[in-house]
Amino acid sequence: MPPTKRQIALQNKHVYISCVVPVFNEEAVITTFLQSLQEKLREMTERYEIIVIDDGSRDQTVEKIRTLSSVNPAIKLLGLSRNFGKEIALTAGIEHTSGDVTILMDADFQHPLDLLPIFLQRWAEGYDMVYGVRTNRESESYFKRNFARLFYWLMKKMTKIDVPKHAGDFRLLDKKIVEALQQFPERTRFMKGLYAWVGYQKISVPFVVQDRAAGKSAWRFSTLTELAITGLTSFSDVPLRVWGWIGFSISLLALIYAIYIVTVTLLFGADLPGFPTLIVAIMFLGGIQLLSIGILGEYIARIFTEVKQRPRYLLQIKEGFNE
Repeated sequence: MPPTKRQIALQNKHVYISCVVPVFNEEAVITTFLQSLQEKLREMTERYEIIVIDDGSRDQTVEKIRTLSSVNPAIKLLGLSRNFGKEIALTAGIEHTSGDVTILMDADFQHPLDLLPIFLQRWAEGYDMVYGVRTNRESESYFKRNFARLFYWLMKKMTKIDVPKHAGDFRLLDKKIVEALQQFPERTRFMKGLYAWVGYQKISVPFVVQDRAAGKSAWRFSTLTELAITGLTSFSDVPLRVWGWIGFSISLLALIYAIYIVTVTLLFGADLPGFPTLIVAIMFLGGIQLLSIGILGEYIARIFTEVKQRPRYLLQIKEGFNE
């Protein structure tokens, strides 16, 4: 079987690789990381670009990136006007890529650089998306591991997309997928869901998450919870339908109870004190109503965000690009 165009390009080192690297307060590792990434990319191809997206860092991250980009023009910098979050930073990077493939990765060395040649080889075999799947979560707390397990279970049961378990943003995307992602207009984004929604041929590559080279993760449980809610509400209307069925069930029970009260009253008189029962019923129904309103509010809040049509992000720095 003759080699494909992708295999020929890989063998001749003609694949144009774009690397998208979102950063936030990474001054301790950014220089070492970019130098290591450059060395790895030079082993694989003659053409590459590294797009670093600064998500509102408050340390010397930008200055260190500029120092390296002055020596190597393949390093390009996008600086967001404030901290918009990783999902938006990835979006900004994806919208500025020019390569045949785009590789998304973090700058803290938790995503092993040695996996990049494997990603590229799988792409040459015909896969349009190659994503890393972490094989270990021992470094995380028991609560966080089980929270992640619950989230993936809910996504599987409540949505029509297949979000791979333990797959993060570390992945390779073919140009056709990048172009597809650039068409999505939504402002409240769950990137892992969008990766799954576009489809195409994809394959996983297992890897062991390395320890952070320096610093601490900026992710907090509240941030992860918000991202999980975004994922569920962006790709499923099941919560709305569930509360519709709950409302129907409660109404049916209330009707049956009303028939029971009328029957007992007609047969035995009105000797039904029932004050505690009434209070419990009122509090129960009040809680159900508030909870359902809260779920409805999550969807309305996202509609409100979308209809305002604000830009997803604003750039205060754009260096290294031709335009």
